[in-house]
Amino acid sequence: MDLNYFSNEIPPEMDPTWTTTILVVPCVVVLTAGFFYLYGAIISLLSKTSVRNKVVVITDALSGLGKECAGVFHRGGSRLILCGKSWEKLEGLADELENASDPTVTFPPKLVLLDFGDMDSMAAAVAEVLDCYGCLDILIFNSSMKVKAPAQSLSLETDKLLMDSNYFGPITLAKGVLPSMVSRRSGHLLLVNSIQGKIAVPFRTAYAASKHAVQAFFDCLRAEVEEFGVSVSTINHTFISCSAAPASTSLLWPLLFSRKPGGVSPDEVTAEIIRTLNNKRKEVLIAPSLPKMAIYARSFFPNVFFAVMAAGVKNSAASENM
Repeated sequence: MDLNYFSNEIPPEMDPTWTTTILVVPCVVVLTAGFFYLYGAIISLLSKTSVRNKVVVITDALSGLGKECAGVFHRGGSRLILCGKSWEKLEGLADELENASDPTVTFPPKLVLLDFGDMDSMAAAVAEVLDCYGCLDILIFNSSMKVKAPAQSLSLETDKLLMDSNYFGPITLAKGVLPSMVSRRSGHLLLVNSIQGKIAVPFRTAYAASKHAVQAFFDCLRAEVEEFGVSVSTINHTFISCSAAPASTSLLWPLLFSRKPGGVSPDEVTAEIIRTLNNKRKEVLIAPSLPKMAIYARSFFPNVFFAVMAAGVKNSAASENM
């Protein structure tokens, strides 16, 4: 046996490569963690400084996303105008915000009853929003009405209600506040919209139509008001939920609606809203890769997209009959 073999071999723990790896890996982990911590701290700081003293209107402030936005903007020092359908619940939300914050650095929220589905009340609601502070800096369109059903089973009254809630109501509010923003040459309109403002899927005819309509309105408006210093942004998401999503019984729907369990959380969308306002991004899509691919497929390979949708309906019907 060659004894020099053992005497010349460097044990693994003494190998320079191993030593370097042992030293470098923890450093990389620490630096990465430090980077994300610093990034989060900067975003948190920006969210406070960028909205401080700003007049911010949030529609459907009683929803999960509305409450999350209200909390973030209130703590950031915004002059909030919270809109919703229930005065009692709005008062409860305002009390929660005030009890959880420092009154020396925050402003008591102002409340406005607003129901996009009631077009007869919109003129008074718009006037009340403008009367709160005489102007506004940021308007977040958050509310949405959803319906899932075959087209032939929906009444025309339901279709009209969806269009009022998801299209005519929001654009009435937008048109009402635009003159103030244009005259001040400042303001930001932000629409939180569904991904179905980009693509349409079966059993959501009226809903998708209303979302396409409001998306098109804000896309057109963006170009019209840019010269007046008014920004328009849209954020499209798959869905917002605080709970786990139910499993799909169809074989093809996951190709379009693949998403992490629980969907996009309100705090994630709120963080994206803050980033969008800070960066004045015109359009943001919050979705997994496959829904994004579906949008491109609809544009560049429409026949493939239509075939997948049709097959999905057939598979869904077959699963229900089993």
